[in-house]
Amino acid sequence: MSPPIFRQAVDALRAVQPRSELRLVDIDPPRRLAPHSFAMGVELAEDAVTSGPSDAEVDVTGRLVLLHDPEARDAWSGTFRMVCYLRAPLDVEQGDDPLLLAVGWSWLTDALDTCRAGYAALGGTVTRTCSARFGDIPGPTRSDDVELRASWTPTDQEFGHHAEAFYRLVTHAIGLPEVGVSLMTERHS
Repeated sequence: MSPPIFRQAVDALRAVQPRSELRLVDIDPPRRLAPHSFAMGVELAEDAVTSGPSDAEVDVTGRLVLLHDPEARDAWSGTFRMVCYLRAPLDVEQGDDPLLLAVGWSWLTDALDTCRAGYAALGGTVTRTCSARFGDIPGPTRSDDVELRASWTPTDQEFGHHAEAFYRLVTHAIGLPEVGVSLMTERHS
């Protein structure tokens, strides 16, 4: 049985709903990383429109994992650890941008700061991938993606703020405008 503090943290994560352009996906939490774990996934809803790659289907994947070990781990600097994964498609121009990796990392740190999600021991990677198709394989001849993997230790019990930051990160990566802001192309259609 999970301790009450972990169940409260999970309830706080579940209480935050993503924007309508995103939909929650059930995923299994990792079992070997900590005695207690919870995971939630998110993907672009079928009817959502983005400013992402126009010649390919937008396929975004995001996962947020909460780990809890009542025996505080030194590497975590606490008893909880948040783990996040994001993969999103890019336009060719974005994929060739030399600042993409730093910008990708700033999507996460800006989201955590904007949503007041207190954190410590933040670390991770941002990876750009480019694939080319040859021969009789259907699809675009080139596809570019960005992947972000990160983990951090929450410095407070406001786990809902971490869920908000995660959703903000995903919407940033796929090019959705801020809530209440419309794209110029939307205004004229």
